[in-house]
Amino acid sequence: MQAKAKVKLSRSLGIALTPKAAKYMERRPYPPGQHGRGRKKESDYKNQLVEKQRLRAQYNISERQLRNAYAEAVRKPGKTGEVLVGLLESRLDAFVLRAGFARTIYQARQFVNHGHFTVNGRKVDIASYRLKSGDFVQVRKKSRETTPFQLAAAGAWAGETTPAYIESHLEGLIARFLSVPERKQIPVICDEQLVVEYYSK
Repeated sequence: MQAKAKVKLSRSLGIALTPKAAKYMERRPYPPGQHGRGRKKESDYKNQLVEKQRLRAQYNISERQLRNAYAEAVRKPGKTGEVLVGLLESRLDAFVLRAGFARTIYQARQFVNHGHFTVNGRKVDIASYRLKSGDFVQVRKKSRETTPFQLAAAGAWAGETTPAYIESHLEGLIARFLSVPERKQIPVICDEQLVVEYYSK
């Protein structure tokens, strides 16, 4: 996805998907298009659809992937919406972003797909790979000298605080997934109950 398209998507969903989008939205905090500043009528369906699109965009996943994750969440105990977000947060690409190994979810997906990571010592190049409690994720030896990971090791992409469910050692380019997080720990902007309502029709 082009940078301009990411900014446009960010503005339409009201969430910054990249650092560039965040800067742009500070200057223009309204949706794109000539009617972006006007008031819009909101229906229940529209609100549910927007929240679903927000969740999809923040994890950079397809409609089919989100629908499959929802179907799995329904089968598990607990509140379906919270379980759903926990499942998405257990993805390898989401973990790479949260641990500070990548700048955006798009870059995290690319890094995983290009085979830069191991999970418990084995190479994994599937972004949707589901981590389990206690799993170790490490940048592969031959990738550590590249500029992106040198920057990561220096803390260039780390957030102000690392989520409580991740133990990250950036200097060594290794991190541990401690457990599937609770919803309140996950830094995702979404009313997941509306997503559940969207899919449960």
